[in-house]
Amino acid sequence: MGYDIYGIGNALVDKEFEVEDSFFAKAGIEKGLMTLIDEDKLQALLAQLTAEYGIKKRASGGSAANTIIGATYFGAKTWYSCNVANDEAGEFYMNDIQTAGVDTNLGFDREEGTTGRCLVMVTPDAERTMNTFLGITANLNDSHINEEALASSKYVYVEGYLVTGETSRAAAIKVRDLARKHGVKVAMTCSDPAMAQYFRDGLLSMLGDGVDLLFCNEQEARLLTATDTLEAAVEQLKTLASTFAITCGANGALAWDGQQLHQIAPHKVTAVDSNGAGDMFAGAFLYALTHGHDFAAAGRLASAASAQVVSQFGPRLEPAQHAPLKEHLNG
Repeated sequence: MGYDIYGIGNALVDKEFEVEDSFFAKAGIEKGLMTLIDEDKLQALLAQLTAEYGIKKRASGGSAANTIIGATYFGAKTWYSCNVANDEAGEFYMNDIQTAGVDTNLGFDREEGTTGRCLVMVTPDAERTMNTFLGITANLNDSHINEEALASSKYVYVEGYLVTGETSRAAAIKVRDLARKHGVKVAMTCSDPAMAQYFRDGLLSMLGDGVDLLFCNEQEARLLTATDTLEAAVEQLKTLASTFAITCGANGALAWDGQQLHQIAPHKVTAVDSNGAGDMFAGAFLYALTHGHDFAAAGRLASAASAQVVSQFGPRLEPAQHAPLKEHLNG
């Protein structure tokens, strides 16, 4: 059975909280970025957030997982390679992603350990800040790759967050190389400005001699290409990827199809929670490309879908919210 998209990335159980800006100063947290923390810090922060604000939502997450689930809800056939432990959170994660219709390497023979968790803190300006304990997902490696599923896919999708670990970065590069071997297109996301800022060399090694499709936001594009302007970043990205899409927040997005730069119009919404916006953009875009649509149509769907995500709480839409958005494919 063939797949539209084969994804690889971190498997994290997300816990979302609505917080005030003042909380970051008090807790010593850098706003707007993903920061890796250890398990002790996770437990202390979780207790503090739960006591002060109460948990808003729990979901199976991880950047690429959100993308893959979004694409699946649009109608794509998908596979996700990841690593969770033989604990309650791992059980929750496995059931959640399989219920969404995603095929996966996860089964009941999961290793002992602690499943990764991500504390997502959303401020009144809708910006998301994340503190992440990777847990067992830090051990993601070649053994979690299913070459048969990968070889039968149209695209592989690699999460930039994998750059932070030796084995996970190696697994990402292995997926890229296997895709090349089997004639499968390679898509990658930068995932977060912190990845492009602190792990730039690692990201460049994951990109190798260039990927078929790269997703990033404006800040990531400038950091990755070491440029000062969006225009300069666009030109430099052409040396790293055959095609790419750059999200620009309220200003919409840019999509380079290899010949033409498309200006993707934004959708005016009241932003509530930006968590998952970039993930959904990529999921909708890849769904469109794997179902015969061009970059302009893919951009329209992605823009509309990501706008819907930021207008409500949580990193994903409900399954029934996807089908009506497909009207944007027709212009």
